[in-house]
Amino acid sequence: MTDLSSEPDRISGQAGKVARAAERRTEPRTIIQSLGHRGLTLATAESLTAGGLCSRIAEVPGTSVALLGGVVAYSSAVKRNVLDVDAQLLEDRGAVDPDVAAAMARGVAFCTGADIGIATTGVAGPEPHEGKDVGTVYLGLACRESSAERLGLRLPAGCEPASAGLAPETAETWISGSLLLDLHGDRAEIRAASVEGALKLVEDFLLTEPHGIGDRD
Repeated sequence: MTDLSSEPDRISGQAGKVARAAERRTEPRTIIQSLGHRGLTLATAESLTAGGLCSRIAEVPGTSVALLGGVVAYSSAVKRNVLDVDAQLLEDRGAVDPDVAAAMARGVAFCTGADIGIATTGVAGPEPHEGKDVGTVYLGLACRESSAERLGLRLPAGCEPASAGLAPETAETWISGSLLLDLHGDRAEIRAASVEGALKLVEDFLLTEPHGIGDRD
């Protein structure tokens, strides 16, 4: 994998710190341990990464203590019919959208019974898609409100709260948001950086709890 940190112009925006996890490879083991210690479970919803995120997490022996499953939602039909992403939101915005990413994360957590959902949607190339440039990637994050309150978790810095595609009852049940990655590179590099960014986003989310609550790994 290309060392993205040696080419700072290849990753820009708020995503810089997150996407540079692609260079150092976020360790899924610590995420699984952290989830297990806190009694939390995780599920993945993936579009452009097509299962690569779930596969990375599942490399860890004993992953089943926290990872419940994943959905590859490459098409809008799967996003709508399996993950329950609002059809009007998809029609109005397209699949590469911050609120779609957040909805995917909520949908996979709901359908698997997980506490936390993490999602990827974006344009890996080689051509732009739905008016979005190659390298535009949104990471979605969702957590059940009850679990977030129990551990004092909140959306990490740079993660924008979901603002559309939310029914009133959904807004009360989940905290959810998205993070934009503005990536540069070939298709494989963009997909790999998206996986690493998603892992880093989960890691950062678990570290938002107040000092002294839970176990630090």
